[in-house]
Amino acid sequence: MTQRKTQSPWSPLRNTLFRNLWIASIVSNLGTWMHDVGAGWLMTSLSSSPSMVALVEAADSLPVMLLAMPAGALADIVDRRRLLIGVQIYFLFVISALAMLTWLELTTPWALLGFTFAVAVGTALAMPAWAAVIPELVPRDDLQSAVALNS
Repeated sequence: MTQRKTQSPWSPLRNTLFRNLWIASIVSNLGTWMHDVGAGWLMTSLSSSPSMVALVEAADSLPVMLLAMPAGALADIVDRRRLLIGVQIYFLFVISALAMLTWLELTTPWALLGFTFAVAVGTALAMPAWAAVIPELVPRDDLQSAVALNS
């Protein structure tokens, strides 16, 4: 029987590249989650229709269902680092435009749905690339802990 070395669940964070990407992922996810909550809340003030609020969730979910397979293939073809950076820049522009429209009180229910869909497209593109890049960043002994931290 072979002895297996016990790894700390935090051991992947000793790897600078993984730690930086993991922190960036947390920040990005927090922004996405704030958008998800804020979009539903904003829609309730823009429209009294429960269907419009439900469409916010549909706009948030549909791109993931439609793009998961193509995004996985894309993550295998292109440089994952560039893809992840590109998606973060895309998020910056999409969310900045939505924030500006909302601040100027120009956001309509349909514009909000469009921006929500656009954010979800970015999420759908980033998820497979992020999952695929983890084994490239950490040693095999830390992979299980890195996947757990990513969850």
